[in-house]
Amino acid sequence: MTRSQEQFDDLLGRTALAALFYLPEVTVTDGVYRIQDDVEYCLHAVDGLEEDETDRLREAITQTIADPTGYRSVLLALVIELAPPPNG
Repeated sequence: MTRSQEQFDDLLGRTALAALFYLPEVTVTDGVYRIQDDVEYCLHAVDGLEEDETDRLREAITQTIADPTGYRSVLLALVIELAPPPNG
């Protein structure tokens, strides 16, 4: 299956929601939350990624969830690099 801009839009939306609800203290208090689960949920939106692309996205998504202000531009730049060009 080929990648689409819609898949990457979905990835960004999922990441934004995960960042909105991210509470690092939840991990400390009950041990149930795992950021990796949110990252995998975000990555599930995009098909056909190479292993290195998935690794790069995984890192950028993790950082963006934990610190959206500090890393959203990194994630956005990577999405622009990996997404297909817009139809003109």
